[in-house]
Amino acid sequence: MGKAIDKLKNIKLVKTLTNIWRIEDLRERILITLLFVAIYRFGSYVVLPGIDTEALQGLRNQTEGGLMSLLDMFSGGAFSKASIFALGIMPYISASIVMQLLGIAVPYFQKMQREGESGRRKMSQYTRYLTVPILVFQGLFYLINLKNQTGGTALYSSLDWNMFILCSTIILAAGSMFVLWLGERITDKGIGNGVSIIIMIGIIARFPTAVIQEFSSRLTAGQGGLVMFLVEIVLFLAVIAAAILLVQGVRRVPVNYAKKIAGARQIGGARQYIPLKPYAANVMPIIFAQAIMFIPVTLAQFSGSKLNPVVNQLIDNTSFGYNLIFAILIVVFTYLYTAITINPVQMAEDMKRNNGFIPGVKPGKDTADYIDKIMSLITFPGSLFLALIAILPAFAGLFGVQREFAAFFGGTSLLILVGVVLDTLMQIESHLMMRHYDGLLDTGRVRGEH
Repeated sequence: MGKAIDKLKNIKLVKTLTNIWRIEDLRERILITLLFVAIYRFGSYVVLPGIDTEALQGLRNQTEGGLMSLLDMFSGGAFSKASIFALGIMPYISASIVMQLLGIAVPYFQKMQREGESGRRKMSQYTRYLTVPILVFQGLFYLINLKNQTGGTALYSSLDWNMFILCSTIILAAGSMFVLWLGERITDKGIGNGVSIIIMIGIIARFPTAVIQEFSSRLTAGQGGLVMFLVEIVLFLAVIAAAILLVQGVRRVPVNYAKKIAGARQIGGARQYIPLKPYAANVMPIIFAQAIMFIPVTLAQFSGSKLNPVVNQLIDNTSFGYNLIFAILIVVFTYLYTAITINPVQMAEDMKRNNGFIPGVKPGKDTADYIDKIMSLITFPGSLFLALIAILPAFAGLFGVQREFAAFFGGTSLLILVGVVLDTLMQIESHLMMRHYDGLLDTGRVRGEH
């Protein structure tokens, strides 16, 4: 028995988990993160006051397909439960998108972005301020939609509608701001990016149910049986591997740094590399594109059953029209967001100031043009690959995969899961390496989405 325990301790994973538990700061951060996640999951089951949960079938039916299913997924099912966390973290994401666009178009915000840490704090504060009116707006529409989908039966008859909508809008806004606060506390006191972890937990919450439903459907007559289910799992793992390659892909540009000796330069100093990623925009292009695609859904809520074929195409995330426009928007936003986050002129100036140069390229403008050319070459295939992964759920649906499980075959959900997990593992590994413990992998380092 003792030998078996010794062998177990020598396993790489067990040794790593033991080392994680030995580091007091890291252990506390992980426990704090788990505590805040548990609070978030508990709150997603707390229903708005005055709601009859047994009469919410109409709302559940609405979130079974289309873009509404994505909203329900990102909120961890709180949307279809009429929970106090029904709006989730998405209003804050919407406000962040607006602020990013203002940073492109408005000189005042452009200047603020260049102010370093103080500018980022101001932008973050303005984002929170903008989140509040977005919450009020979305809260009102959520309650109106709730009443329409349930025929008013979800509300107790003794309730005054005007008082209910006022109180519930405040509760929804407060609930979403509390979720944002939880995310920020995870970032400060826990491990990983809190907002991303909140979104990831909401996505993961639906994964077990999706797998069970897919397994049950394949065992029914004429659905391929266990063999087909195993084939789906293999393909699912292959898509995960492709997403990891996309997240971790890097084009390294060599940079030489000249040494200064008695006021003169000596060529042949230390060589370093600039890591240029084809996936520099991370998952933001998909989030931008989906924010645009949610507009037809919002407009359709006012149209009732009188929807023309074009609108029907745009609100069905499995249709050809939706996925074509979605893919084009992702490519466009990938270039746009990469242009925001990567500044070749600034990079060239920083290299020149630090006596750095790219071999065979003149410092200054030629270096900026060279970096810009490299980014253009790697961004195009990166954007196409990103668009392909984003629309994979629609292809999975064509081959008979259940809608719930197909959502994990690509799209925002898969990329968020992969990116957040890698980013969190990277932070854990940095804690281990700082204290001279082995990392999470035998070879190489975990590279997250930043």
